Amino acid sequence: MGAAPMEVDSGNGVVERKQSIYKSLDESFEIQKEMYRGQQYSQIYFARLHLMRTLLYSLIPTWKPHLPVCTVLGLEQGKECIIVGTLFKHMKLKPTILDEYSKERSASPLVKPHNFMHSEDYLILEDESGRVKLRGTILVPSVYVTGLVVALHGKETGAGDFMVEDILEAGLPPQIDRPLNPNGDDKYVVFVSGLSVGSSSANPLQFQLFVDHITGHLGDEKEQGIAAKIVQVVIAGNSVEFPRGLFNGQNLGSKEQSKLSEPTKELDILLTQIAAGIPLDIMPGTSDPANFALPQQPLHKCLFPGSASYNTFRSCTNPHSFELDNVKFLGTSGQNIDNLAIYSDASSRIDFLERTLKWRHIAPTAPNTLGCYPFTDRDPFFVEACPHVYFIGNQDKYETSLIEGSENQVVRLISIPRFAETGTAVVMNLKNLECHALSFGAQFD
Repeated sequence: MGAAPMEVDSGNGVVERKQSIYKSLDESFEIQKEMYRGQQYSQIYFARLHLMRTLLYSLIPTWKPHLPVCTVLGLEQGKECIIVGTLFKHMKLKPTILDEYSKERSASPLVKPHNFMHSEDYLILEDESGRVKLRGTILVPSVYVTGLVVALHGKETGAGDFMVEDILEAGLPPQIDRPLNPNGDDKYVVFVSGLSVGSSSANPLQFQLFVDHITGHLGDEKEQGIAAKIVQVVIAGNSVEFPRGLFNGQNLGSKEQSKLSEPTKELDILLTQIAAGIPLDIMPGTSDPANFALPQQPLHKCLFPGSASYNTFRSCTNPHSFELDNVKFLGTSGQNIDNLAIYSDASSRIDFLERTLKWRHIAPTAPNTLGCYPFTDRDPFFVEACPHVYFIGNQDKYETSLIEGSENQVVRLISIPRFAETGTAVVMNLKNLECHALSFGAQFD
């Protein structure tokens, strides 16, 4: 629903804030009727394989119509065919729970790299019938991760491996056309993440400058005119940070308890200022008081007694999906891409974003190395419809790119930096998906 008319004070009177029509699409990420009955994670893999295989089978006739499709068990030596299955990446450096027990006895130190890739890593493809080791130069292990479903063209070798000659990924999903209105009004969406209220790196003045700027309490009439065109603020995770020393397993005294609630109280005061003037979505992140596994459920409104009293305040899931004036947004607080960066390689975070869209799956490493709920009959991370805007929060720096698909899909990819460290938020124009960084400095020389 569009919020009630909001205003920005300016020296010569009042500037009315622009509005847009909002629709939440978080339903698939909400855990409501699911019951945990001790189910294993194999079921989410089966659901993913079934979903993706049906999709890939529909693409094969236009890709390689002359080749038969086989199961892993039905492979014959030297016979060219197509196999569809889930990739498993065998990684030499990937930590296992056994390492924790054997490290005292081990002569070699445990590696704690930022990335677990090794030149001897290799890929395996498996379906319900079996698994086969993959060979060839087409499939580069550093690009792929465990959990992806792909179609491979090749043949079985004498050694029982599968020599890959070509690969078919699902590709960008179909997209609903974005409403084109080149002469329409500019309307802006502001993205910010990693506020880390309560941490030593957070500068309260910097965040207050940000709040004052977007609510129209700073700047001249031109600045306020731009601020009045902001129709939505999205906070993409890691809004608070708690003092780690308090989590030592001991019961907390009243002094420690109040110390624990301070960051949330401070955040609520700032969010109330935003919600009083602009619709606001807040997503949970790794450092927030929410469940650990994806999809993270909305932060409880009791944490925000001030801002939650406004109908403009929305506590959302992570991943988060919504529509604004028929422009579709999809984003996460960054865990899915951070995890991909540990187990695969790309030149930038934007490349990872593009890959996940082309794989039609925003979190392929879940549940293998990324915590997720053990769904039994669906995989909520499968991307059915292509978003117009795909964003991730809590990254080192601001990056953006506009990608185009084979069926005229256009997607704006955005990497949102951590605000506490960079003082940078991201502003995007709904009209044309143009994007720029908004940086705040609050240093005293």
